[in-house]
Amino acid sequence: MVDRGLVTYSNPAKTALVGVPEALIAEHGAVSEPVARAMAEGGVKAAGSGAAIAITGIAGPAGGSADKPVGLVHFAVARAGRDTAHQQRRVGDIGRLQGRLESVRT
Repeated sequence: MVDRGLVTYSNPAKTALVGVPEALIAEHGAVSEPVARAMAEGGVKAAGSGAAIAITGIAGPAGGSADKPVGLVHFAVARAGRDTAHQQRRVGDIGRLQGRLESVRT
């Protein structure tokens, strides 16, 4: 059962709503393993829930780089009292809609 959801698209939303430190975003970028983990862990705290899922990625058509190409997606799952799991996928430059659908499938 899903009780609530938070959309933290912007960096200020990541900081304000799920407590991702600004310094972490500045050091690693919003699309990174550390930020995905912090988003999921912050989601557990913010929602007062037992679990939270976080997704951060570059959907395109612009915004990619050699290190972080369009289609790069980081997923994290946090559960109270457990280690936070992380997975990275590169779905490719397949368009925003298809990229989002691939992220949902993951």
